Amino acid sequence: MAFYYTLTMGGQDGNKRILHVDMDAFFAAVELLRRPELKGRPVVVGGSGDPTKRGVVSTASYEARRFGVHSAMPLKTALKLCPQCVFLPVDYNEYARFSARIKKILLEISPLMEDVGIDEAYLDITATPGPSEEIGRAIKARVFRETGLTCSVGIAPNKLLAKIASDLRKPDGLTLVGPGDVPELIWPLSARKLPGVGPKTEELLKGLGINTIGDIAARGPEWLRERFGESFGQYLYEASMGIHESPIITEWKPKSISREETFEQDAANWQTVARALASLTRDVVSSMRQEGYAARTVTVKIRFEDFETLSRARTLKQETDDLEVFRRTAFECLGRIELAKRVRLVGVRASGLKARGESEIS
Repeated sequence: MAFYYTLTMGGQDGNKRILHVDMDAFFAAVELLRRPELKGRPVVVGGSGDPTKRGVVSTASYEARRFGVHSAMPLKTALKLCPQCVFLPVDYNEYARFSARIKKILLEISPLMEDVGIDEAYLDITATPGPSEEIGRAIKARVFRETGLTCSVGIAPNKLLAKIASDLRKPDGLTLVGPGDVPELIWPLSARKLPGVGPKTEELLKGLGINTIGDIAARGPEWLRERFGESFGQYLYEASMGIHESPIITEWKPKSISREETFEQDAANWQTVARALASLTRDVVSSMRQEGYAARTVTVKIRFEDFETLSRARTLKQETDDLEVFRRTAFECLGRIELAKRVRLVGVRASGLKARGESEIS
């Protein structure tokens, strides 16, 4: 049953209304549609679906999360926490198919959509007729009716508050937040709930006696800038106050295209690394061509068995999508890394992207 938690929009009628849609345990939810007999059981989607092999959790069902299983956790750790979990392989093509259906629904609600991932998006519903709560309910109902999946929705005057709101009453929630609700609803939350605060920043904040978003706000902008720098310190203060001016971006240009491979067994010879590098380079160039880009910088990343990570890059004289040029450049970068230890991971990234046919800007 959906949980609707509605707060006053703080007199925002007529002002910006940003809606954030976040699918609930998306990969696992899609798998449960295909395997209804698993409903109610702890399900983990990740890697090849074999928890005895290398791989990380992509999505855990809410039943699995009760055991402490979460995204990005090694599958082997998830197995230790929850031996009764059902482990399934990632089927990205199927998830992408569902994602496309969901995004089509959202675009019919408002053409101002920012696609920020396979399972989430922002909508500017400022000009969409009807009260915010009705729009949110209509989106949830239609997504469920047409896909069988539930989603959580947050609506607020900006993207930051909308994203926080969508996470407050998961799964299947609807939360409206206005500026006047920030002290009551946002400040008591863990500092980690603030977008942009990752594990490292969270630890730094805790070391300074800051545990909640309200603690951040209480320190003031000057104190935060002194300790976190002008840009990030100012961001932390404004975000803690619910202030955010980032617009909806309807057209997005990627900064880079990359591929990585983690070996099942740490690679002990150059040939294994070289084969993986050649394959990854081919995949990167293929993706560039499909998306209509050429790139100027090639970067190769190597992670060793002890997790030491090194990268080497080379910038070409001009952008290209020529496979042979990329392969040659990638191997040149690899040659600048001494493979004195077993290799755990190899990666290739193309950056400095430029759309093919795009004119030079002087």
